[in-house]
This record gives sequence, structure tokens and C-alpha cells, in this order.
Amino acid sequence: MVNVAGLEGTADQMAGGGFLPLFLLSFRQRDELAALIRKSGRPVVAARRSDMIERRFIGSGAAIAVVDARGAPREGLAACEALSLPIASTGSALLVLISQGDLAVLDRFIDAGVTHYLVSPFGQDALVNMLRMTDRFVERVAGGGKSASERARLRLAETEAWSWRPGDRSVQLSSAFAERIGFADRDVHIWRLLAGIDRAGRRAANEALSKLLANGRAGAFAHGVGARGERLAHHIHFDDDRGIVIGWVEGSRDDSDVPAGPSDPLTGLADADTVRAFLAERLANEEGPEPRATLMLLGITRFGLVNAAFGRVAGDAVLQGVAKRIERIMGQSGQDRVLLARTAGSEFAIAIGSSMAPEKAELIAQRLVDAVCRPFVSADRLIPLSCRVGVAAAEPDRGEPVASLFQRAGAALAAAKHGDQGVHMLDASQEAESNRRSQLEIDLRRALHDREIDVLFQPQVKIGTGEIVGVEALARWRHPTLGELGAETLFDAAARSDYVTQLSAHIQRRALELAARWPLALSHLRLSLNVTASDIISPNFVAEFLARVDAVGFPRQRLTVEVTESGLIEDLANAAMILSDLRGAGLRVAIDDFGTGYSSLAYLKALPLDYLKIDKALAADISGSTRDRIVVRGVIDMARSLGLAVVAEGVETSAQLGLLAREGCNYYQGYLCSRAVDSDALIHLLHGERSEASPAA
Repeated sequence: MVNVAGLEGTADQMAGGGFLPLFLLSFRQRDELAALIRKSGRPVVAARRSDMIERRFIGSGAAIAVVDARGAPREGLAACEALSLPIASTGSALLVLISQGDLAVLDRFIDAGVTHYLVSPFGQDALVNMLRMTDRFVERVAGGGKSASERARLRLAETEAWSWRPGDRSVQLSSAFAERIGFADRDVHIWRLLAGIDRAGRRAANEALSKLLANGRAGAFAHGVGARGERLAHHIHFDDDRGIVIGWVEGSRDDSDVPAGPSDPLTGLADADTVRAFLAERLANEEGPEPRATLMLLGITRFGLVNAAFGRVAGDAVLQGVAKRIERIMGQSGQDRVLLARTAGSEFAIAIGSSMAPEKAELIAQRLVDAVCRPFVSADRLIPLSCRVGVAAAEPDRGEPVASLFQRAGAALAAAKHGDQGVHMLDASQEAESNRRSQLEIDLRRALHDREIDVLFQPQVKIGTGEIVGVEALARWRHPTLGELGAETLFDAAARSDYVTQLSAHIQRRALELAARWPLALSHLRLSLNVTASDIISPNFVAEFLARVDAVGFPRQRLTVEVTESGLIEDLANAAMILSDLRGAGLRVAIDDFGTGYSSLAYLKALPLDYLKIDKALAADISGSTRDRIVVRGVIDMARSLGLAVVAEGVETSAQLGLLAREGCNYYQGYLCSRAVDSDALIHLLHGERSEASPAA
């Protein structure tokens, strides 16, 4: 018996601080790129051919797929399209690496289901940072559903893998791998395992393991097995924490003599290729006022707990039962063209190729939820389940690609998992808004790359004297079709595509560059820069931010960092430490939009601050009722008693300014003085020439 934890323990260890394997497809630079990724501590399952890529990705147990399309855009696009279904249905991330010259076809990669991209040339740091973003993306998509540990268990339950402690005589196999090679036991004597491998394969295994134990570097070996031309590839790495070797297995087989039909051996349902071909045929023939193709994605939530609590055998039986319930409901639906598939793990696709009104699709989806959520019986125990369904109907006469339909159904499933309802359907208006947001995210990435996003400065005025003493840097983007977009829209789009850190860094860098070139007339102004929650949790933020400041030569003592109140809630202690470091480096610190969150008093108590900025909605209340003025007065009095200066945002009228001055507010900014302006207009303001341009929306 192997004296090691099961592969579920491997999942726990990885979720607790390590990484699940990363699936890599690179047509020309597989080995070099795999070595670069492994330096970050991630195990890699690497391939240079795209045949059976969906099965190989699912079998890898990976949560992230990387497709290296540099120098091979056509092959890379085809691979991304093939991966779109398992990526969407498992809540995984798909990162594509593209050449500078292929940015023109980026839209096609996004349509194919790509969630992140990186443009060459890039170094290891850029790649590692992008992989961190994909990690956060996977966590965010999971939402309130499966934890990292649960998703790891679920993927590993489907994964062919083994573990071995050097010196032991036995190897522990995953259930899936034991089933593939025909072993009833999961603990197998090593010589019994090697007996099923050809001589050349045994030699390759010995060499790869010897190298791994000698230098600790991950490796791989392959061998033939059985009489049907099957070939297995083993990707191996050493788990330092537990002192064991872990192997992830992927296989290929000549299936030319296997008749076409269902390919999922557990449920008997179709596979992803069959669903894709079925929908492609229906979409090509779609005509008339009603959609002729509807796709539902059904995901069982927290299924990993079923395997953990009741065992793999019971979990398999539950999945078979789910498939039968889906078949029964769809058999009663009255739809004459239906294809059912198990796409990955505990998720299923229901493709309907006949005319269906949206109301009926939603009704059928709810029936599926009701049926699947009834408890299953295993021996003398009841196994409860919960599930969600995302629904997307192909719009008539749109010529929509299959990948886009899967992407919308996947988005609907994610929305269902995050909401209170079991079913979520993207109707035409929601789809249009989703498409607008997706296009805005694509445009934002390009704008960042091409440095199209600029910075304007809104004056901050000392109330006692009317003197402009500082400015806040605000992002502005003149979108080619949507016009001028402000910081709120920009950061919303960035948050959806995990580009907040890049956007924030770009704005900070651009503002510092402009301020460093200010003429003598502006040399006394303080500059306020916004810092996001993503900045706060970013490793080495303080050092990188200060290096950014020093690189352009802007004086630290004239710089204020503004942190939005809502961006501090998750880790107040860490935020306090970071802000202390910034103050210790000579900067000043302010809480921005004070009064919008629910922990305002805790911030004042815990954080090292210099300024408190009253949110514009709160400042506007001062000209309202007596009760409103009392609230604002209380905030100002509390700030003054703590030794903090107070800045009021969004001041638009003289009446507001007079009341704020009476209550003891120190500074204000808003349209009463000026909208956000460029450096030239700022000089005119300082000479008393107020800008006559109308305020931006």
C-alpha cells in the first residue's frame, strides 16, 4: 500500500497554495514556453498538435489553457474555437499569445472564446502577471459556487493521473487512469504497471524519472500500450512538500474503426464535437422569424462535495442519473430535434434544433432544474443536488457562429450561478448590452496598447482663499464611436476583463509624465492619483509605484494617493500597512468618495490618513434638509478632530460652497471652479481665465 495521500489530497495541496496543471498548446515553441511557465512553479501539460484538443484539455485537469498562436494565427484560432465549449462550460480561462502583426484579427479570437491575450514580445514577468490574472478570472467566474479545492477535486476525479513516492514499490492511480488501463485496484505494484508498457516506453520512463529526481525539473515520457494502437504521454513533476512524483496522463487512439456515436462512456451522451456539428448545421439552415437553435448549459453546483462525501462510485451513479432525468424531461418537451451531451465533469449541454419561443425554452430549463434537484438515492443515503441552467437562443438571420452561441450560454450559466434564480436566459436586449460591453473591453485593450487613454486634471481649491492648490488626475478616453468616456466607464470595462491593474498603472504613469513637464507656473500644485483595490493587493505595489514616481522626477512631497473607500474593505490591515509605507516615503494619503461604503468609521480609526474626501452625493446633501447638513457637519467635525483636512467633491453651486465653508471644510473640487482640463487650460485657470468649455458628461 502506498503511504501517500490520495489524488484528492493533491487537489487540496494545490488549491491551498500551489497550482493545478496548466494546459499549453504551442505549435512552434512548446518546450521553450513550457520551461518559461514552469519557472513560475506551475506544472504544465504541453502539446504541439491540436488534434483531440478538447479531450486533452479536459483530461489535463487544468483550469487555464494557453494557446500560442504566434506565427500560426490560423491554427491558433481553430484551436481556440475547439476549446470554446470546455472553457465556457467549466468556467476556465483561455489565454492566447499572438504576434504584434496579428492584432487585426484579435476580434476573431475574442469571438472564439478567448478570455485573455498577450502580445509578443513579452518577458517572463509579463507572462507570470497575465497568468495571475487568469487565476483571478477563474476564481471570479466560480463565484459563490465551487471553491478552488472543490473544483480541483472535480477535475482530478475526471483526470488520468498517478502518484509515487521514490523508494516505494507501489504506485497510486486515479480512478480514471486505473479504468483506462484495466486495473481494478488503485494501488498497483510498480512492476505490474511497467509490465503493460513496451520496452522503449520503459526505458523512456526510467530516463525521465531519473532526470526528475536528479534535478527536480518537470519532464515527460510516452509509450504504447495495448493492441489497439493506443499511446499514452505522462507529464511528471515533483511535489516538494510531500516528496512524491505526480504524473498527469493524456492518451490518443486510432478511432478509425470505432463507429460514430456517443463518446461519453459514463452517461452514453454525445460529446462536444457532436454538439458543435449539430448546432453548426442548424445555424447554417436557420430562417424565419423564430430561432431554430437553442442551447442550454446545465451545471451541477458543488458536485465535488458529492464525490468527497459519498465516493467516486456514488458520484458516477449520480451523473448517470442526471443524464437519465435530462433525457426524460427533454423527451416530454415536444421538441423533435434535441441533442444531449456531457461536455465536461458535471456539466451538460442540451441543444435544441427546432423552433422554440423563449418562454417555452425558459419553462423547459426550469423543469430540468426541478428534476435534477430532486435528491438521489445511494444505498441507504439521500444525495441532494443543486444545479443552474444558462439559456441562449440563436437570433434568426444573424449568421451567428457556434462559438458565439456557446459563449452566450456560458455567460448565462455564470449569471445563473451568481443569482438567486435557477435559470438565466439572455434575451435580445441583454445580449446587445453584453455585446456592447464585450466590444468595449476589446476596444479598451487596444486603447491601452496604443496609449489612446489620456489624463485630464480637475483643480482642487482652498476654500478660504479661492487659490488652486492641487489637482486630481482623471482618466479620459475619446472613443471613436461612443465619444468621451470617463473613469467610471473605463474601470467598469477593465474590471470585467481583468485589466484594472494595467489601466491604473497607465493612468498613473501618464499623469506623472504630464505633471513632471509642468512649467514653473504649476510647480507648486499637488497632484492626486487614484489607487485601486487591485493595486492594493498587487505584490510589490509600493516599490513599483515609487519607482514610477521617481522615474519621471516628480517630487514625492507634492503627491497624494487617493484610495476609494470601497476598495479597502477586503483587507484593512494590509491596506493600512501599504498606506503607512507610502506616507513614510513622503507621500500624502486620502480616502476618496468617503461616505459611499459601510465601514467608514473603521477606516478613520485604522488607516494612516492626511485627507478625507467627501463623496459628491454627500456634499450635495449640505444644501438639502437640516438633517442632511447635520450629517455633513458631523463628518467634517470628526475629520478635523482626527487632524485630517477635508476635501468636498462635486461642488457645483455657490450655495453649496458657502455652506461647506461655514461648516469648516478646507478644500473643494467641482464644476463651480472647473471641469477636468488639460495642462494648458490649467495654466489659464491659474491666471484667472476660467475655461468656457461645457462640462463633460
